[in-house]
Amino acid sequence: MPSPTEAKRILEAALLAASEPLPLTELKRLFDDDPGPDTLRRLLEELRDDWRDRAVELVSLASGWRFQTRPEFEPFIERLRTDRPPRYSRAVMETLAIIAYRQPVTRGDIENLRGVGVSASIIQALEGRGWIDVVGHRDTPGRPALYATTRTFLDDLGLRSLEELPPLDEIAKTVALEAPSAPAPDAQDARPGNA
Repeated sequence: MPSPTEAKRILEAALLAASEPLPLTELKRLFDDDPGPDTLRRLLEELRDDWRDRAVELVSLASGWRFQTRPEFEPFIERLRTDRPPRYSRAVMETLAIIAYRQPVTRGDIENLRGVGVSASIIQALEGRGWIDVVGHRDTPGRPALYATTRTFLDDLGLRSLEELPPLDEIAKTVALEAPSAPAPDAQDARPGNA
């Protein structure tokens, strides 16, 4: 195996060239001699420290390691993007949240929690993005599909595991803060007898 300095440079080059996060199993293939997972992790942690004061950071995600722009620089990077990221409806985001926090769930489970039907286009949008997938079927009549989130979902949110999702009460507070306030009733409408 090369010296630690050279090994870090090899890892750095591979991670900068990669279009997807690289797991340790892939990173081991960079070397003739297997450095072992502990050595690789130590080298990656050292590499992360080397990049600490840069605009790009090395992060560990659900499916591996990758370099990414630090969050504070994202507004500037957005100015260069010609294609805008897709905007998802509240229904899509609610469905995704239910799947993320209650998985595995069926479409019926989601409908029961949301109180409204879930259209096929909502499920297709989430599957198309790679955020959810069918992980099995419930052993009930009709054998409905069970949905769960994917590693892509975790990677896109910058998470290593579902345990890193914010607590549900924090989500509820955020949604409550973003909800439009109801207009105050008209003084005329507030009089008894006016409906």
